Amino acid sequence: MRYAWIFLLLVAFVLAGCGGTNNSGTEPATSGNAADSSATTTAGSELQPLTIDASGGETVRLQVEIADTDAERQRGLMERTALGEKRGMLFVFDSETTLSFWMKDTLIPLSVAYLDSEGRIIDIQDMQPLDETSHPSAEPAKYALEVNQGFFEEHGVEVGDPAELPV
Repeated sequence: MRYAWIFLLLVAFVLAGCGGTNNSGTEPATSGNAADSSATTTAGSELQPLTIDASGGETVRLQVEIADTDAERQRGLMERTALGEKRGMLFVFDSETTLSFWMKDTLIPLSVAYLDSEGRIIDIQDMQPLDETSHPSAEPAKYALEVNQGFFEEHGVEVGDPAELPV
């Protein structure tokens, strides 16, 4: 009987759905948090290197999961309980548009950097766990990079800094 309840809870969780993208005025793209105990990620791809030439003078290197399908972008980092120190998720969209993210079902605080098609950071915002407030990009963006909250500030990353993206 106990296993039946566990199965039903898992089915209910899956059917509850995830957030979505806000490219058409619907729900914002989601965030979430991930433990990173292996090189294989829940987004279905291996971790990829991403480098930012920070205004603070540091070359910031991190490993990112790539979310480039609707399903991966909708799932984001939801339900995860940890994100490694120099880890993140790079959301890749087909073209530049105003992007908007929220923290539905996301358990850890994150910062999001929006990047244009050239890989230049155009906006950075902090987001709180489980908050369904939309965080739209200040300008049209093609990419969004989520990391642990405070990561950008800690490493001197600012709006205008260029990033070398793995895509």
